[in-house]
Amino acid sequence: MTSIPMPASAGSKTARADMPLIVEAAPRSVSVQAKDLALGFGSATILSDLNLDVRKGEITALIGPTGSGKTTFLRSLNRMNDKVAKHWHQGDVLLEGASIYAPGVQLMALRRRVGMVFQRPNPFPMSIAGNILAGVKAHRIASKDHYRDIVEARLREVGLWDAVSNRLNSSPFSLSGGQQQLLCLARALAIGPEVLLLDEPTSSLDPVTTENIEAMVRTLVPALTIVIVTHNLGQARRISDRTVFFYQGKMVESGETSQVFEDPKEPETARYVTGRMG
Repeated sequence: MTSIPMPASAGSKTARADMPLIVEAAPRSVSVQAKDLALGFGSATILSDLNLDVRKGEITALIGPTGSGKTTFLRSLNRMNDKVAKHWHQGDVLLEGASIYAPGVQLMALRRRVGMVFQRPNPFPMSIAGNILAGVKAHRIASKDHYRDIVEARLREVGLWDAVSNRLNSSPFSLSGGQQQLLCLARALAIGPEVLLLDEPTSSLDPVTTENIEAMVRTLVPALTIVIVTHNLGQARRISDRTVFFYQGKMVESGETSQVFEDPKEPETARYVTGRMG
């Protein structure tokens, strides 16, 4: 086995910190792999026996009833569960063929590569521009001379520039809920992640804002790999390339989104996608 550093993202002016990883063979089309993964807290097992390949440059939707393990799995992909008391895992998660649990892995470097947007908007208590630049400064991605360009580029990318260009030094809490979520998305994109995790990012938003965010998310692939947890089955059908169905702490079915919704192989999947099970 070989120890390698984490590569710097394209266009980065400063190489990211070394992050020793254990390398295993992985298909070139696979971004993230779960291998015999089990997750839990204390004596409770939340998810078990998970083997899943997340394809590079696609949107993968995780669906299933509340409590089926979707979000716990999503949060394992950049080790957000590590913050929770009594968290444990068995098996492994590979990012580009390298274990994210290997000794010496730096969580800050991992979370630069695997960004996350949460269910509810969580702007930092700083200016709108400051939110965009928080990760840029922390990771020393660019010099101060480029800060303004980064702020504008990321806000344009999420369609927020025209609305906030004249108040970049204002508080983000003056924005609407949908605008705050777009700001959080722009903040996540500013550090140049390879994988973006979305945990029900539109669940608290109105239909028009939801539609706009969905359209914008689709523009991010194939440059990014996206994994989204959603209870909105229509959303999963509209934006994802592949869908994974979780039920009672197990992955029941995984496949092309059209197949999972139109020709599910498992009876539990069929009941869920047709609304006979909630």
